[in-house]
Amino acid sequence: MSVKIKDIFIEGAITPAMISDSISHHQVKTNIGGHSIFLGQVRADEIHGGLVQAIEYAAYKEMALEKAHLIREEIFTKYDLICMHIYHSIGRVNAGEISLFVFTSSKHRKAAIDACEEIVERIKKELPVWGKEIISNNESVWKENK
Repeated sequence: MSVKIKDIFIEGAITPAMISDSISHHQVKTNIGGHSIFLGQVRADEIHGGLVQAIEYAAYKEMALEKAHLIREEIFTKYDLICMHIYHSIGRVNAGEISLFVFTSSKHRKAAIDACEEIVERIKKELPVWGKEIISNNESVWKENK
């Protein structure tokens, strides 16, 4: 029996409505004592004499989904989580918009906070996702994660 791997990719920006909707669905889960949320937003950094207007995200999807699934399973077990959601944008996301949404829930806040932080760090280091920064002076630059 094969394991169904959840698609974490969202075309374009992650909307405030999607984030709000995800949070509101957890009201019925009364065994949760703490949630932690990370929202990654595209910054209008100054690069090469212009401002970043957007990032165009691309991914090696099959490999990224397998890696995300592995990270999810490892973190779920390590921190004894009740819920975990990971969403990453693909395609164009404008400055000021959300491109990464990580949401963890557990019985106690520390586990949710620590798990959320580790997931974000691992996504940045391990997922084959690339961002091309679109700059206001008609240039573009491949983004380096720092």
